Amino acid sequence: MTFSNQGIGGSAPRWLRLSRRGRQIGGIAIAVVGAGLMAGLTGCQPVSVAANSGQPHGGQSATSGGRQTTSSATSSSGTTSSTASLGNGRYSFTTLDNPADPTFNQLLGFNNGGIIAGYFGSGAAGHPNKGYVLVRTRAGFKIMKENFPGSTQTQVTGLNDRGVTVGFWSDMNTANQQNDNFGFYWLNGRFHDVNFPTRDNSAPPVNQLLGVNDQDVAVGFYNDANGNSHGYTFGIHGGWFHRVTINGASSVTAAAINNSDDVAGFFTNAEGAVDGFLRTARGRTYTLAYPGASATQALGVNDFREVVGVYTVGTGNNAATHGFTWTPGRGFKSVNDPQGAGGTTVNGVNDSGDIIGFYTDSAGNTDGFAAVPAGQPPLPGLIAATTPAPSTSPSTSTPSTSPSTSMPTTPSMSPTASMPTTSTSPTSTTSPASPNPAQPTHW
Repeated sequence: MTFSNQGIGGSAPRWLRLSRRGRQIGGIAIAVVGAGLMAGLTGCQPVSVAANSGQPHGGQSATSGGRQTTSSATSSSGTTSSTASLGNGRYSFTTLDNPADPTFNQLLGFNNGGIIAGYFGSGAAGHPNKGYVLVRTRAGFKIMKENFPGSTQTQVTGLNDRGVTVGFWSDMNTANQQNDNFGFYWLNGRFHDVNFPTRDNSAPPVNQLLGVNDQDVAVGFYNDANGNSHGYTFGIHGGWFHRVTINGASSVTAAAINNSDDVAGFFTNAEGAVDGFLRTARGRTYTLAYPGASATQALGVNDFREVVGVYTVGTGNNAATHGFTWTPGRGFKSVNDPQGAGGTTVNGVNDSGDIIGFYTDSAGNTDGFAAVPAGQPPLPGLIAATTPAPSTSPSTSTPSTSPSTSMPTTPSMSPTASMPTTSTSPTSTTSPASPNPAQPTHW
């Protein structure tokens, strides 16, 4: 199916209007984020995921307050009094779990207006992923559902300041979690299916969009017939695809993009090791490998080239995961939610150095968190969920914009060889499932 102009146009979404109102009442400044791989829809999961097979609980009308705690950040050489971004060494964490399922939540995207993207549900059979956004208001974060029309599962993985969200959906919820995945973006009241045009898809096909910048350029990946991932960027305005490649890598995931078109993600090298990367818009690529870690995944990047993600220490049952921040001038800092030491993932970062992600608690649940540097007012909790607006129909995509120029810098880590970017003309996309008009899918 070729791209069309269907579905473009209309007023700003309700959550964007709410976020602008939030700025007028002094909402925190939160910026562009990326997103990473999550559990549930596919067997291609990050090293950090702890799946939970429990059933969802209750509905989305309950009220749940956030929990604020404070934790020190540590460097690769031990505990330090300086943070990765602002130099004061501490974060104030707030747990934000959708009351529809307090056992499994992941928060994945954060925009400048204080809007958070995420989902609940582990993806185990009978426990499907369900997408939502959290809109910051004077009273706290308001829950609004977002699910692709007719889907069985949806993850909302990223969003920008222009009212665009991205993610992926599935019409399956199998016991082995080997489900088909299809990327999507939401713009001006319409869902649009996005799948990289290739005849070398995995079975079932896996396509995910994970982040989007304010030029409406998204990033994601697809899996080939051998199960290897291939990263790409996608222009919402124009419908173009560009491959994201790294020399010598057998698998590449593009997980985040900032407003300078710098791309962060992770790759598998010839030896089978997993490392993160930051690729500037000018083609320079930096390998990010946390000292002593068995694997490193970069999942988010802001406009100051602060990269966040997760690293793993140990393997198998002895593996522990920790969040990290990395900056060109200061290198790595380890970050852990105090309720999830040994099981923390940092998935996004804004231009103020605020972070977002998830952790595994002592009961084995996966909890979403957002955190601000100490000294800033802690984030609020949740208020009751709202009733979403009627479902909107999916369509295929369109438009046309070019990436902007990048911001020069001299990172502290040695760069790998330049990562070439090749263009692929869109030839077809996978048709979306038929929408279910009775299912409310957007706010």
